[in-house]
This record gives sequence, structure tokens and C-alpha cells, in this order.
Amino acid sequence: MYKNIIFDFGGVVVDFNPRNFLMDRFMNKRAEEIVYEITFGSQEWQDLDRGTITRAAANRIMLENAAHVNRVFEVQTVIDEWATMLRTKKTTVKVMKELKAAGYRLYYLTNIPADIMDELRQRDWFALFDGGVASCDVHLCKPEPGIYTTLMQTCRLAYDESIFIDDSKINAQAAYNLGITGILYKNPKSMCRALNACGIELG
Repeated sequence: MYKNIIFDFGGVVVDFNPRNFLMDRFMNKRAEEIVYEITFGSQEWQDLDRGTITRAAANRIMLENAAHVNRVFEVQTVIDEWATMLRTKKTTVKVMKELKAAGYRLYYLTNIPADIMDELRQRDWFALFDGGVASCDVHLCKPEPGIYTTLMQTCRLAYDESIFIDDSKINAQAAYNLGITGILYKNPKSMCRALNACGIELG
């Protein structure tokens, strides 16, 4: 029944947990909330994902906003270090290799800035993908229906033959609403259980 497995990147194929990142560095709830709003929770961050602003311009605006609330040091720390979060999730890559060996086609659908997408393309696991859509390239972001339909049309995928794995409930639900089977990623075991429930046997 299923032929295509679609993966989100951040939180599924690579680690991405901004709240933990901030907690590890500042250990001050108030500071963490303010810095989150200026960086990860900002319009600029969304615009980076959408591919409508440059990294340099986004960083400049974030630092200007930080200056208004005396958080320049903290925001500069985020700018300098946040990409260190993006460690490859080896368990996910192992599952991807199993799926590929079993004949499934792998795709990606990710909200991601252009510079980070360029970096991930260099990682050895990227070659496992048969195609995909990055938000920065199409100026659309999950959970907007348009980014899902762009993937399905571009890669010529049938909705009822496709499974989408995302660590965001809203994004997984958006796929489900369009007729794609959505799996909410919580951890490797739950992902494998959900795939098994779909009739996909993993070792």
C-alpha cells in the first residue's frame, strides 16, 4: 500500500530543540523566554524558513531587537551557536537505510533556511532521499497546505501511498487532512511502532 516515506528534518533526522538549547546556556527562565521570542520565535526566523530574508539581514534585526531589551550578548550567543544543535539522529538514519533497502522511496519536507539546507545536503545520509521540498526554496512553510501539495506534485506522489513523519503535531495533522498518513515523531521506538502499524516491517 505505502511506497513513499516523507521525513521532516529538524527533530526527526537531526536534533532541534531550541528550548533545551536556551536552558543549557542561560539557566534563567525569564532570559530564555525573551531570547526565544527574539530568535527562534521571531518573524525573522519564519522569514528565514520561507526564504524571504538573508541570514545577515535576519541576524541584524534580531540584534537590533535584542539591544532594546539589553539581551545582545544572549542573542549573539544564539546566532553563533544554535546550528551546533543539528546533530544527526543516527537511529533515524538507520531506519531510513532499512526502508530504502526494503524498496521504499524516501522524501523530505522541511521548514528550513537556505544556509542550513546547503549544509545538510553535504551530509552522507542526504543521498538516501529520492527528492523533497525545502520551505526556503518554495517560499511556503508547514503547516500551509500548499507546501504539501507542492511536494506531492513535484515528486509525483500519490497521497494514499505516502507517510509523513514530523515532530510537530500540527504539521503531521496538516498532512493527514490532505490524505497523507501522518506520524507524529516522539522517539525512535514510537516511530518504528507507528510504521509497523502501517504494515511496514522493520528489523
